[in-house]
Amino acid sequence: MHDPDRSHHGARLDEGGAPMKVVVVGAGYAGLAAALELADAGIDVEVLEAADRVGGRVWSREHDSVVIDHGGQWVGPTQTELLGLAARFGCGTFRSYDEGRHVELWPGGVAEPFTSEEHVDGFGAAEYADAEARLDAMAERIDLDDPLGTPELPDWDATTFESWIRDDIPDEQARDRMRLVLRGVWACEPRDVSLFHVLFYIRSAGGLGQLLGTLDCAQDSRFVDGAQAPARAVAAHLGDRVRLGLRVREIAHDPDGVTVRTSGGDVVADRVVVTGTTAAQARIVFDPPLPAARRRWVARSPMGDVAKVHVVYPTPFWRAAGLSGQLVAYDGSPVSYTFDNSPADGSRGVIAAFVYGDAYRAWSRLEEPERRAAILAPLVAALGPEAARPDDVLTTCWPDDELAEGAYAAVPSPGTWFEHGADGWRSPAGRVSFAGTEQSARWNGYIDGAIRSGREAARTIMQATRPRPHRLDHEETT
Repeated sequence: MHDPDRSHHGARLDEGGAPMKVVVVGAGYAGLAAALELADAGIDVEVLEAADRVGGRVWSREHDSVVIDHGGQWVGPTQTELLGLAARFGCGTFRSYDEGRHVELWPGGVAEPFTSEEHVDGFGAAEYADAEARLDAMAERIDLDDPLGTPELPDWDATTFESWIRDDIPDEQARDRMRLVLRGVWACEPRDVSLFHVLFYIRSAGGLGQLLGTLDCAQDSRFVDGAQAPARAVAAHLGDRVRLGLRVREIAHDPDGVTVRTSGGDVVADRVVVTGTTAAQARIVFDPPLPAARRRWVARSPMGDVAKVHVVYPTPFWRAAGLSGQLVAYDGSPVSYTFDNSPADGSRGVIAAFVYGDAYRAWSRLEEPERRAAILAPLVAALGPEAARPDDVLTTCWPDDELAEGAYAAVPSPGTWFEHGADGWRSPAGRVSFAGTEQSARWNGYIDGAIRSGREAARTIMQATRPRPHRLDHEETT
């Protein structure tokens, strides 16, 4: 059957006058967004994905009639690219459950209730709020259109966030609060990331409160059919342009074109957009090698360490007790945060618990019964004895995923922005372009940022291949 979207009539041509073809490596949100943008413009595009599914670090599965998001899941009101994509394909959302009391757990079994409107009084809360305000003010000095032009870049990128915490937050409990924030947003330890990257990320989202808050912030809403639903819809729209189960092993590129060598054979194209995690990109052989700055950026940007654990109950019993299901644990448990991840109709109870950084590495070495017990203990302390009797405990350890090797995003180590950012962050290498949430200046690290980056890469290719106006002979000789 003839596919009108694949016709060369009106298609963009390459420099030689033939229809242009672009290969996109990776069918996460960045790759799918790039491919959709190119296909909408009439460009021949092919997406090559190593996994047997689309979505990348966004993975939704139905478990016992409940949709479980094992990876990224939320969307906020300023994440307009993701919201627009969802609207285009009719993917519905619903507000996150944020009613009732949240709970903080402190050493000694101290449980402090609070709400989204009224925070805990004491335990370093006021000192933490002052530190958050200072971070927001510093982040405002970063121009997202030119983050590498920030005058403080050399000093801020040489300073670990742990050093800033120790030097600028005098109260120890406030320090504990800020360390947990760092783990929760970046899935690493404060010693592993520079002050500059933290500030850039805050600026990218529009403030630290946007990153941490629920309603009207980054955790505002969820997708009825899971956060993978828009990705699946895009893939269905693209049809046979998306090919699964093909590992890209080598990309040969020169001024005349690219050859993408995969587990299923070679694909020849005019240009290629490489997406995926830094770990996945590092396994691709480039011939000739990529510029040193790009190689160093990838090598010095490891993925975060995080496990997402869903604890499934017959009902969201905590709601009847006036609890939101949101927990913040400072008591030494491996769990840092929890959220109510129940379906929109509340037909089952689901708590999502997150384990990060050093705690993840220690917890992941335990045997399964000990892992389970370590997850349930803080839930019992926060929600009551009924939390000890779940129907299921579903665990996704993202560092064990052979393609992703971690989540949520890659974190440049201290010094990487200053030393290699100018040419390594997202600059193309000839006919090889790069896209991914890590390459986005806005909503960096989020699904929305991935979509922005993919679209920007596609538009840059289209701009670079736009036909030049033909000049008349007399113009050429004057």
